[in-house]
Amino acid sequence: MAQFLLETVWLVPLYALIGGLLAVPWSPGIIRKTGPRPAGYLNLVMTFLAFLHSAIALQATWNHPPQEVFIHWLSTAGLDLTIAVEISSISVGALVVITGLNLLAQIYAIGYMEMDWGWGRFYSLLGLFEAGLCALALCNNLFFSYVILEVLTLGTYLLVGLWFSQPLVVSGARDAFLTKRVGDLFLLIGVLGLWPLAGTWDYNELAVWATTAEVDPSVITLVGLALIAGPMGKCAQFPLHLWLDEAMEGPVPSTVLRNSVVVASGAWVLIKLQPVLTLSPVVSAAMVAIGAVTAIGASLIAIAQIDVKRCQSYSVSAYMGLVFIAVGTQQDDAALLLVLTHALSAALLVMSTGGIIWNSISQDVTQLGGLWSRRPISGLAFIVGTLGLIGFPPLGSFWALMKLADGLWDTHPWLVGIVIGVNALTAVSLTREFGLIFGGKPKQMSERSPEVHWPMVLPMVILFGFVLHLPLVLQSLSLLPNWATMNKDVALLLIWSSIFGFSVSGVIYLGNIPKPIRLPWKGLQDLLANDFYTPAIYRMTIIFSVAQLAKFADMVDRFVVDGIVNFVGLFSLLGGEGLKYSTSGQTQTYAFTVLLGIGVLGAWVTWPYWGVQFLELMF
Repeated sequence: MAQFLLETVWLVPLYALIGGLLAVPWSPGIIRKTGPRPAGYLNLVMTFLAFLHSAIALQATWNHPPQEVFIHWLSTAGLDLTIAVEISSISVGALVVITGLNLLAQIYAIGYMEMDWGWGRFYSLLGLFEAGLCALALCNNLFFSYVILEVLTLGTYLLVGLWFSQPLVVSGARDAFLTKRVGDLFLLIGVLGLWPLAGTWDYNELAVWATTAEVDPSVITLVGLALIAGPMGKCAQFPLHLWLDEAMEGPVPSTVLRNSVVVASGAWVLIKLQPVLTLSPVVSAAMVAIGAVTAIGASLIAIAQIDVKRCQSYSVSAYMGLVFIAVGTQQDDAALLLVLTHALSAALLVMSTGGIIWNSISQDVTQLGGLWSRRPISGLAFIVGTLGLIGFPPLGSFWALMKLADGLWDTHPWLVGIVIGVNALTAVSLTREFGLIFGGKPKQMSERSPEVHWPMVLPMVILFGFVLHLPLVLQSLSLLPNWATMNKDVALLLIWSSIFGFSVSGVIYLGNIPKPIRLPWKGLQDLLANDFYTPAIYRMTIIFSVAQLAKFADMVDRFVVDGIVNFVGLFSLLGGEGLKYSTSGQTQTYAFTVLLGIGVLGAWVTWPYWGVQFLELMF
């Protein structure tokens, strides 16, 4: 049975796709008698089957070599587009994480969207999201990975814009879509540019080709920079990070997936392409630089945010920055471990704060407080999610950060400082958010904010337990780094940075220090609160340039293109009107035209004889 499920694990994306298609009739209201709830239940059943299939297949594939299944799609004119599916412990494990988190998110959505009118459409789009992510995990072909990423971009736009009657939602969906399209466009250029060099898009064949490739350094650098542009957008890296902030306008259950596994889709492709990207030292250095700038910058910005969702969205960007550093320094195992541990903890944090958004009037953390006594389950979930996201032993991210920092200790010691600093800043940011929401005394906006009902608590508690037991799961799968071989100095630095972040932020936001906290230099505080003025820079540069280009194109279209066409049309119209009088078929018209012409011709011929006399009489 397990072997059969392993051989057919490539069908797992179809479960979610079928669930999404089955929910479509409830979306436009074709089926009304039952209400929209069956759409969610159908998706839940299909996602549960996908999770069960993946979990059983994972046991069968463990300690076995990877298998590759080829699905022939199109072969013409020397172009062979064959869908390559890799069945390995890593890809099937990714299926388990994706389907498991989506299952919990769908249960959570039953409570969160209990009275929402977009229930059917929401679950349909969740099915599309799950199908795309599962297909990406199994896909072993760069071209089809790009196609799947485009589908996920469309899904992000539709999910963020679910409540399209709200102006902020519409603008947020539009901005998220357009920002990601910038990276996708460069990624397409890189995908097409790689084909003439390698002659293949298969990840395994690309890795083999990269070991002996002899290519022009300038060409592979340009191709590599284009290839990392797509993951930059997906992972919300500077300067393509704004979409994740804008996407927070969507429903919280979709944010559970977006902050955990959707942002990791770009990292997944990046890890797959790592052998190709290392062909250019410039590309590797660019990845490290992008990751370092994003990790530090986003961590600082997160501390200055007051919206519940945005405090976490920038932490997600910072963590993905560490993944970029890991890939840029050829530490694929550390990158995969970072992606896994981050996905679970980030999803738990979103579930914890999602309940506060659900039954509170405000999302402003400065207007909340005192919720610890009213919402103990959400508070505990937030604490565990925070500890699971930073270097706090023995939870998951401690081992992931340890593996990354240990690999950098000898070769890139300055990057170890960045990892330690980001860990401390993340501890400060999340402790600050906890103190403002759960600490202190209740305020007007949080006086009546009870714990959420069971459909939202159940998935939170399940994920709560899984985050706590993740080290045991990793140990049973032989994925936990060996403590005996790890650098103990790095471990101490990570632990002390976490304690330092907790202590500083705890004293400020859980103590009696007056709030809000103001930095000594207002300019610095405004710089962080306004995202280093990145939106303003976008408006003054890219948006302004595109707007001016659009105005110029409009003028050319109206006055040049349309002007020529309109002139030809007007000339034809006037010519037709003139000919109408000479070709009307009436004899008197012809006679008048002939006499008029003879008269004009006679006047012109006799002008030298009578014209002079006429002028003398006049003057």
